[in-house]
Amino acid sequence: MKNNIDINNKKIGQRIRDERKQLNISRENFAELINLSGYYIGQLERGERQMSLPTMISIAKHLHVSLDYLIFGNEIQNSESINEIYGFYGEDETKYKEILKLLKKCSSHELEMFKKLLITILPYLQ
Repeated sequence: MKNNIDINNKKIGQRIRDERKQLNISRENFAELINLSGYYIGQLERGERQMSLPTMISIAKHLHVSLDYLIFGNEIQNSESINEIYGFYGEDETKYKEILKLLKKCSSHELEMFKKLLITILPYLQ
């Protein structure tokens, strides 16, 4: 039996670009983060190149998206979300509230720095 799965490199590239821009990361910084060249990332974003599976996994991990979203554009939709199971904050409500309390004390510039720091370290924590 033959599976006809249409992989659209242009759409994958557009999703990479959109997610990277949403995280406010330059192409060069993103390329450095995942140990690729900025030129290669540009080719991927334009849909001119097809990437290996390890590269795709690394990109998805660093953009904090699923492979399903990256390849097909499908958002993860569960009938029971984490919020429904644990409430808005999850099991660690006290920790979230402590973090939010600290973040409320930060300036706009400090919040932007924390955002960049989180974007950088999250892939290594999972």
